Amino acid sequence: MASVGMQVPVCLLENGADGRMSVQQEALQILEQIQQPVVVVAVVGLYRTGKSYLMNRLAGKQTGFALGSTIESKTKGIWMWCVPHPNKPGHTLVLLDTEGLGDVDKGDEKHDTWIFCLAVLLSSTLVYNSMGTIDNNALEKLQYVTELTEVIQVKSGEYDQTTELMRVFPSFVWTVRDFTLELQLNGQPITADQYLESALKLKPGSKPEILRHNQVRQGLRDFFAVRRCFVFERPASTKKMRQMEQLTDDDLDESFVEEAENFCHYIFSNAQPKTMRGGLGLTGRMLGCLAETYVEAIRSGKVPCLESAVESLALIQNGRAVAEALDLYQREMQRWVRLPTDTQEALSHIHARAEEEAISSFINASFNDLEHTHQDELMRRVCEQFEEYCKANEEESRRVCRGVLLRVFAPLEKKLRGKLFMRHGGHQLLSAALQDGVQKYRTEKRKGLMSEQVLAEFLHEKECVCQSVLKAGASIAHAQKQLEEARLGAESAARRVRCEQEEQRRCEERRRDEERSFHTHMEQLLLKMQRENSRAQEETQRLIHAKLQEQREVQEQGHVGCVEALEEEVQALRREQQQQEAQRSTLTTVLDTAGTAAALCLPGVGKLAGIGLSLLSRHL
Repeated sequence: MASVGMQVPVCLLENGADGRMSVQQEALQILEQIQQPVVVVAVVGLYRTGKSYLMNRLAGKQTGFALGSTIESKTKGIWMWCVPHPNKPGHTLVLLDTEGLGDVDKGDEKHDTWIFCLAVLLSSTLVYNSMGTIDNNALEKLQYVTELTEVIQVKSGEYDQTTELMRVFPSFVWTVRDFTLELQLNGQPITADQYLESALKLKPGSKPEILRHNQVRQGLRDFFAVRRCFVFERPASTKKMRQMEQLTDDDLDESFVEEAENFCHYIFSNAQPKTMRGGLGLTGRMLGCLAETYVEAIRSGKVPCLESAVESLALIQNGRAVAEALDLYQREMQRWVRLPTDTQEALSHIHARAEEEAISSFINASFNDLEHTHQDELMRRVCEQFEEYCKANEEESRRVCRGVLLRVFAPLEKKLRGKLFMRHGGHQLLSAALQDGVQKYRTEKRKGLMSEQVLAEFLHEKECVCQSVLKAGASIAHAQKQLEEARLGAESAARRVRCEQEEQRRCEERRRDEERSFHTHMEQLLLKMQRENSRAQEETQRLIHAKLQEQREVQEQGHVGCVEALEEEVQALRREQQQQEAQRSTLTTVLDTAGTAAALCLPGVGKLAGIGLSLLSRHL
């Protein structure tokens, strides 16, 4: 699967002179080439807090995202850098550096909200970067969290908004820069994660000032199931920091470098591939399409809806996945097939390899093909193209064989036209000439799979000539004539048996082609569905863990009503988890059932597609 290694970042999203956002074509063209899963890490935070430095560090580069040493915000819009993932083979790490929030020059406060919203929607890990400490002032600057429910819609209809947003939102990492405090609480040492959780504790009560105090804290607790924190001491002196792009690790504070390495190690090891609800994985191409969908919704004055985005993405991606898989199949067949093939098995072997690559291409590129209609379409169209290859193979073999027959039997035909066999002993001469021609014909190479069939048809045409020559030899003894007629009949019968056997072998091979094709489609589909099911189970388990942790903490703080509400959410998630486990078991059962149906009837790949895929749709 294609990956991309960019030397420098490019702009993904730009705010034009008219104040309207737009996704940049150069970035989309890069994402279009990435057909493997993407791990998307976005950084947000106030301007001039060193966000870009962290992104460069994750890219393994000294420079890349612009670093500034003045009060002017350097990053505008959202910039993107795609690099091979250092820890996950077959994955691309997509780094998104967003423009600084709170830049007074922008004027439009809503713009910051949309930047934050898009960073949340596009990423699988969101890094929030701030300076100093995590105090009430720092939390108030993160008020964008409280606006997420107003600017993001998960799906239409009624639903538990908190749980659904937590399900689709990224993990959250708070990086605190220029941290000068001791990590202690009540005189005891604590970790950076404990420091964050302590800062997010809620105050009991319902007074307006308490509700305001809890608002951002509650949002972070409700929306982000996984929360981590890293605290960085000041990296160097003010003078040195004005030249950060030129500084090496040796020029920086040792503790800063150590924490930076810890941060990168965590991101590389724990940041997950980007998925949508239900464990649906995204490739770079899908990520680009998703960005366009969200930005178009914002430009049109609507609220981005995740359910609509999934439907739109499926509609676009699955049609393309079928077309590209078919194109790949055709290219592979054209690359390797040389007609005529000596046997049906030879053509089937090439078809099997090409089809497997086409299926793999479709499985990796398809998205949320719930009814499996697009895979069914692919199966049918590949079958149709293979049928055309089989017919062309037979026709080409017949053409080549007829040419060989004309050449090797040309001397015999000349003698027949001159009636040279219409005499005493002519039949023996004709039989010898025919046998000599057959021997020469069979030594010729590259005649294809219809060789014996075409020969049998040719010799059948000559049987009348042989009978005429036999009758012309009037003086031949009656007994000898009967023996000769019997020999001719036996040879004809042997040729018919040989042709029937060849035809039976071709039919058996085609039957095996259909069965193998069916199982290849089903096995690859099953593997993808199992991967998505596993991701969905992990997603649910992550929510359960977060809800239980939240329940314990609010119980300690005496919020009885919250404890009961959280218990209901946990029970609902556990029921969902049981359904997912049952679904995983059903996947294997359905494949076995479909396989049995195939073995019993094998009515052709078109019907097999219907049997297997309809079984999957019915049970899942």
